[in-house]
Amino acid sequence: MSGLLPLFDRDDDQAPQAARLAPKLKALAAEGVYFGTSSWKYQGWLGGIYRPERYDSQGKFSKKKFESECLVEYAETFPIVCGDFTFYQFPSQDHWTRLFQGIPASLRFGFKVPEDITVARWPSHARYGTRAGTNNEHFLDVTPFRTLFTRRLEPFADRVATLILEFGTFAKSTFPTPADFLATIEPFLEALPGGFRYSIEIRNPEYLRPEYFDLLSRHNVAHVLSAWTRMPELGAQAELPGVFSADFTVVRALLSRGRGYEQAVRAFEPYELAREPNEPVRDALSRIAAGARQQRKPAFLFVNNRLEGHAPTTIEAVADRLGS
Repeated sequence: MSGLLPLFDRDDDQAPQAARLAPKLKALAAEGVYFGTSSWKYQGWLGGIYRPERYDSQGKFSKKKFESECLVEYAETFPIVCGDFTFYQFPSQDHWTRLFQGIPASLRFGFKVPEDITVARWPSHARYGTRAGTNNEHFLDVTPFRTLFTRRLEPFADRVATLILEFGTFAKSTFPTPADFLATIEPFLEALPGGFRYSIEIRNPEYLRPEYFDLLSRHNVAHVLSAWTRMPELGAQAELPGVFSADFTVVRALLSRGRGYEQAVRAFEPYELAREPNEPVRDALSRIAAGARQQRKPAFLFVNNRLEGHAPTTIEAVADRLGS
């Protein structure tokens, strides 16, 4: 997990916002503060982060070309990105090889651990087919996690900033108390394969207790500070004793408190501009990043379009505060 400092190749004809943002993020990355976005295939970023002409095919814009190639241009501006796609699958060895061979070695990733490991009970949704509404037999099962995920990813471990175990909101029928969740996850943490940084994102605010942070600290696992609809405000989370449970920090700024995912999609698509600046989250991101920089601990901060409407603008605003 060495070599975190990205080496950017500045392109003289970058899109305007990319040209402004790239040197700011390069300077922050040099100090161990890595800002990136949740995913990258957004046509709303064309003209600001991406150059439309780069994706022309036979004289017109090609969505297929854009989606297959824009990550290379993304890496010209951002040092890190969160790969949400891994939540829905165990990528094959060939998939990993193609992904990493096709992009600059400077780009680092945060990857979500597949839901096959983190979902206790499958949602009652059509896409889950016959599994819908049933218990997941592989919940926190380290064997498929190791054989189908980390082992395939090991050749590229130095390009992985963190692996994120994202847990949805657990019903009390699954874990009656926070202690029940901790007792279940502790054996999994003890058996985690080496070579990666691990982080945990929970969506049960009642789990934010000293016992939870202590357990993570014993295994050097980071609590993901998340801005999300039903979690405490990001700034309030950052003030909790023991919340910085590892020798690195992970933040995911996803949604404004009280706003649901679908509501944010309707409000912000196609993600062309920051429609609703969230000053408390921007301030919290600045303070968390500044604290990590002062302590010389790596910090990986991911911002979602659905927080304000345009993740690059959110990141630029925070980078400007840190720069000043």
